[in-house]
Amino acid sequence: MNTSVRLSASSLRAHRRRFAGTFLAVFLGVAFLVGTLVMGDTLRASFDSMFGNAAAGTDAVVRSADAITTPGESQGVRQPVAADLTRTVERVPGVAAAAPDIQGAGQLVGADGEPIGGQGPPTVAGNWITDPELNPYRLAEGRAPQKSGEVVVNRGTAERGGLAVGDTTVLRTPDPVEVTVVGLATFGGEDGMAQVTYTGMTRADAERYLTAGPGRAASILVRAGPGVSQEELVDRLAPVLPEGVEAVTGQESAEENNEMISGQFLDLFTLFLLVFSGVALLVATFSIHNTFAIVVAQRTRENALLRALGASRRQVTAATLTEASAVALTASAAGLAGGIGIAAGLQALFPAIGFPFPEGALVVGPVSLLLPLAVGVVVCLGSALLPAVRAGRTAPLAALRETAVDASGASRTRAVAGTGLAALALAVTLTGVLVTPSVWLAGTGAVLALVAFVVLGPVASSAAVRVLGSPLDRLRGVTGSLARRNALRSPKRTAATASALMIGVAVVSLFTVFGASLKATMDRTVSRSFAGDVAVSAPSFGAGGSGLSPRLAGAVAELPEVDTAVGLGRGVAEVDGDGRALTVTDPVALQRTFDLGEIDGSLDALGTDGIAVTRQEADRLGVSPGDTTRLTFTDGEEKAFTVRAVYGQSELAGDYVITRAAWAPHRTQDADTLVAVTFADGVDTAAGAAAVQRVADDYGNPEVQTRQEYAESSAGGIDMMLTLVYALLALAVLIALLGIANTLTLAVHERTRELGLLRAVGQTRSQLRAMVRWESVLVAAFGTAGGLVLGAFLGWVLVAASDGASDSAFAFALPPLQLAVVALVGLAAGALAGVRPARRAARLDVLRAVATE
Repeated sequence: MNTSVRLSASSLRAHRRRFAGTFLAVFLGVAFLVGTLVMGDTLRASFDSMFGNAAAGTDAVVRSADAITTPGESQGVRQPVAADLTRTVERVPGVAAAAPDIQGAGQLVGADGEPIGGQGPPTVAGNWITDPELNPYRLAEGRAPQKSGEVVVNRGTAERGGLAVGDTTVLRTPDPVEVTVVGLATFGGEDGMAQVTYTGMTRADAERYLTAGPGRAASILVRAGPGVSQEELVDRLAPVLPEGVEAVTGQESAEENNEMISGQFLDLFTLFLLVFSGVALLVATFSIHNTFAIVVAQRTRENALLRALGASRRQVTAATLTEASAVALTASAAGLAGGIGIAAGLQALFPAIGFPFPEGALVVGPVSLLLPLAVGVVVCLGSALLPAVRAGRTAPLAALRETAVDASGASRTRAVAGTGLAALALAVTLTGVLVTPSVWLAGTGAVLALVAFVVLGPVASSAAVRVLGSPLDRLRGVTGSLARRNALRSPKRTAATASALMIGVAVVSLFTVFGASLKATMDRTVSRSFAGDVAVSAPSFGAGGSGLSPRLAGAVAELPEVDTAVGLGRGVAEVDGDGRALTVTDPVALQRTFDLGEIDGSLDALGTDGIAVTRQEADRLGVSPGDTTRLTFTDGEEKAFTVRAVYGQSELAGDYVITRAAWAPHRTQDADTLVAVTFADGVDTAAGAAAVQRVADDYGNPEVQTRQEYAESSAGGIDMMLTLVYALLALAVLIALLGIANTLTLAVHERTRELGLLRAVGQTRSQLRAMVRWESVLVAAFGTAGGLVLGAFLGWVLVAASDGASDSAFAFALPPLQLAVVALVGLAAGALAGVRPARRAARLDVLRAVATE
């Protein structure tokens, strides 16, 4: 083993440039992984501290015991509690103070007239609690609200909206309310609770604008007296609480809120980044393997001499693995430091782009260091294992031969195995998509397809390079012909080099196709379901925003330009025991503005005890027109509803429709999510939209859009997602470029004598540079073409699997322009990767190159 170590050390010193690309590939992959883990740990610790500080004075929370949770949502909707229960709670021994906590949606309008926040995180409004220990917010500037129309906002929201103490603005509740900012507040020592916006009002204003009536609160916050623990306080409160109301400790409530705001977001965000770390490391695996395979091929005579001098197979294999271990350990160790630097950079960058990364020291846990270190070492050693074994199998007689370039890879066995894998992948995928819809089967087929592409790479590379390189003979003459022949020398090497770029391009293409398909699905949904002319929508998605005033649809309907205007509100209830979202609307106007498909029964007379359901939900419940189903609302009331209509389509109308009169007794803060408008005959769209916008301006200035604009804005989050995906995948493409550049650099070293002879017989430096660059472009073109095909296939699998796993019908779309841009970027990447090796080749001394063995 000592001999192996000495051989490895000597080889590393003599050929350290050969392993520079491998070092960078491991370094980047490990650094990104460390940065992701450290950032996640830091965010979790910061949020834990922030919520802990904010809730430090709350020892118990009195709230409704039951919550209704609809599919796709993790946090349920709870029934309000009676605010006068506060007096009962205050009389319990051990209670020092209690205060009702009224909460609802309220979106502030900034100084520029645009709404603040609402793009996902909630926009919260509530009563300003005067007890400073029960209030999670602390006044930082100004004073508390004392009269109607005065509000306190969190400092981060004020900064984003350009608001200051003394400014007057509008608060959407969703009805617009003119308010004056009299104070700025912090949450747990921070300017805000992540991206959540907060507006604190007087209790009277909160009851007026955020609840269905006075005397209701979301919960009651309780502070214990000296010597009373949180658990003891909860035990004392339990006997005096009415049925359906519970008390939980302040710590439990804080943990739930932390999980709601930070836990799910961080888990998803961290998983998202870890997936891209995995892609980067997978790309690095191919680059590292290719580097060691070329190095071993170049050292065939050297290894054969060692074997002839008495070195065993194990010693030669161990020497190669020792080199890999040295590179792995040094690169992974450097990656640890680089990853911590990445996390620190993100901590400074996030606030600049609007995401408030909580302040505080970075949290670097042992797992965040040990796991990436182990992954970096395993990836590097695993990638070098096969070349090391191949080095150990070098025969001593190979020392008598000229070093040959590896031309293996296009074997019949590989072709048969790859074709079999491809057939199996196609069969499993089609079964999981078309025969027995299963995400797991479709995913397994996708993984098998990726493996089949890698296995078939050397088989396909020869034919692909000939086809892709055929124009070079005419365009570049002898230079192009030589470049194509060089790329054809070793099919296995060409395929391995291109595979790294292929994976990166495949993932980019996958998300591009999936994003285009989501947009096409949204466009088809709006075109098929929405029969109106314009839509009025709040600029928000997810849980954010305050919605639209329920009075807006009625005001728009009074315009002479408008034939029908219908607002779609949202409610929740348990339908036969399962939480479901309800669409609250005027069913007659809904039918005139939306295409509901074939309708059994009638939507004309739902009244206060009728409901309309989609055919799919009717089949699930086993009901038809005339049957009854029981609905349980958040206020605890259970009521039988008669199914008076069953309709076909539900994309925009929802699965359950009830009237506003039926929902009114159970509502809390009423709001519409959309107002659909149909113009009278002969009204121009532009003139009609302008008239609707004038009315909408009086209701918080929501946006009026045509059907096409509405479809595009509904899919606006997809472009934001793709931008982030492309930015993250740039790392994988960078590692692939390093792999191509490293392979070409080693190939130039391998062909030193040949390049010298070409120069000796008249090839110019510029022709030599062009030959190497075009060889790089051909390798990149092969990887890019394979990545586009694989990515399009995986995109189809993802769309088809999503279609089978959900109630919505997904549309598959191939975006030619975006995929063409991806192809051009791949080719440009190949040209860029060949610049440095081409320069190095052109600088070779002709006489020394010819004399090289």
